[in-house]
Amino acid sequence: MSVRYALLALLSEGSKYGLQLRQEFEDRTGDAWPLNVGQVYTTLQRLERDGLVESDGSDGPQNVFSITPEGAEELTAWLRTPPDVVPPPRNELVIKVLVGTRVPGVDVPELLQLHRRRMVEAMQDYTHLKGEMSRDDVELGLVVDSELFRIEAIVRWLDAADARLKKLPPPNRGVTGPRRRRIRLGVR
Repeated sequence: MSVRYALLALLSEGSKYGLQLRQEFEDRTGDAWPLNVGQVYTTLQRLERDGLVESDGSDGPQNVFSITPEGAEELTAWLRTPPDVVPPPRNELVIKVLVGTRVPGVDVPELLQLHRRRMVEAMQDYTHLKGEMSRDDVELGLVVDSELFRIEAIVRWLDAADARLKKLPPPNRGVTGPRRRRIRLGVR
C-alpha cells in the first residue's frame, strides 16, 4: 500500500496532524500494517514539497496538514488508475517446490502437504478472527477477507501443483531438454 496516497486519502476527510494520521491509518487497515511515525512525517514533508499538502506552519508534533486541490486531483487519479499487471515478486513457496522437485530424496507430495496444512491452519485462524469481529469493523473485515482469498489461492495452487506433479513419471520429475521453455510472466 502506498503510504503517500493513504495519507492523502485521510487528509481528504479534513485537516490532521501526523500522529493522528498514523493512528487513523492503522485503525483503517485493522492494524495489519503498522506505520512508523517517522515515515508519516517524512512522507508529509515530501507531499508538502510537491504541493499536494500544506501545513499550518507550526513546528512540533501538532503541525496540522491539509490536502491541496492538487493533492485531491492526484488522489483521484491514483484511485482511478488500475494497478499494472506485472510479474509477481519471487514467491518463496513456488521456489521451494521447484527446487524440491530436483533435490534427491525429497518427497515432493509430502512437502506440498506440509505447506498445505500450514496454509489451512492460517485460513482457520483468519476465519476465527472474522467470527470474533463486530459487523462494524469494516476495515479489519476487508483485510481479513483479502488474506483469506490470498491464502485460499495458495492452497489451490498447492493442490494443482500436486496434481500436475503426480502425472509425471518419477524419474522425470523436472522439466529438461527440449520441453524446457522460458516463462515470461505478466500481461501486456
